[in-house]
Amino acid sequence: MAIECMIPTPTPNHERQEIENKPAAAVVFDSPVLRHESNIPTEFLWPDHEKPGPYAAREFQVPVIDMAAFRSGDPVAVAETCKLVDEACKKHGFFLVVNHGVDTELLSDGVREMDRYFELPLSFKEKALRKLGEHCGYASSFTGRFNAKLPWKETLSFRFSAEKECSHVVGEYFEKTLGQEFADLGELYQKYCNAMNTLALEITELLGMGLGVDRKHFSEFYQENDSVLRLNYYPPCQKPELTLGTGPHCDPTSLTILHQDSVSGLQVFVDNEWRAVNPTPNAFVVNIGDTFMALSNGLYKSCMHRAVVNNEIPRKSIAFFLCPHKDKVVTPPPELVDATHPKLYPDFKWPALLEYTQLHYRSDTDTLLNFATWLQQNQTLHATQA
Repeated sequence: MAIECMIPTPTPNHERQEIENKPAAAVVFDSPVLRHESNIPTEFLWPDHEKPGPYAAREFQVPVIDMAAFRSGDPVAVAETCKLVDEACKKHGFFLVVNHGVDTELLSDGVREMDRYFELPLSFKEKALRKLGEHCGYASSFTGRFNAKLPWKETLSFRFSAEKECSHVVGEYFEKTLGQEFADLGELYQKYCNAMNTLALEITELLGMGLGVDRKHFSEFYQENDSVLRLNYYPPCQKPELTLGTGPHCDPTSLTILHQDSVSGLQVFVDNEWRAVNPTPNAFVVNIGDTFMALSNGLYKSCMHRAVVNNEIPRKSIAFFLCPHKDKVVTPPPELVDATHPKLYPDFKWPALLEYTQLHYRSDTDTLLNFATWLQQNQTLHATQA
């Protein structure tokens, strides 16, 4: 017998807003200029209830997952690691990964070499300008997309594919978009993506075991993933208590594997308060995204987080967003659906959720619930028109 999808009603949120088609054309986020500006443009001011305020958030003791213990083959160590990740993901979807095996020199190079791009003149950076509706390219804040609550940051996002025929897709992007002089940067971030892909697939095995499904279930699902690497640059702000580097949201993707530099700024919402996630050398911050929450039938929580800025030095981070191949259907394994745990979300493919967040909805804490409602409404509409 088919099991009905049970979609919870989204929590009312009067600040939620769909994509605005009236961006503030006069606003330009040129960080070398704005970093010295004491009068923050109103487009970058956040509502009082969302502003970080003048007080530092308490530090969050993030659960630490030791990948060496998971790889050890010791049944006790493996079981304990699975238990830790299961508890973290059911509570808040947020944990640190240590002993991950990624070359520390690759990590330091990845952060250091970001400056070669972000310190360029705005006119050159805009050679990679992200177009409306696309998820890759350069975003100068989101001045071309929204007209309020703009984030105090710049980003460069580019596609990674785990398919064999796309093994040079990152390098090709840098050469085609920025020129031959950036070929070495493309090679660096191709290596970085390859390392993140290997780690991400291993983490999905750990998550699968935590959920009690076959160890290879999720790693096989993501074997030919079509993911994104994003370079985040948060310049100083003279009044950091008035704005945000990134607003409160849950990632619509599957997993986020984040490498921070030594500057604090990441915060996670746990136990009804914002807590600081201070950088841990050679550790990755990992959080569950909406797509994996759907895959787990809501058992693992998509994590609400944000980024704050400071008035002294830039903050840099690198985020690898694991995403399924475009043809994969996002549906939980049968073991996670029964009479006690009815199916929460309709089946979908990742491009549909991606389109929703790029063209119809500004990602926040209720993205998945609103997407599920939107998807079912569209399916009903198409059925009636057929």
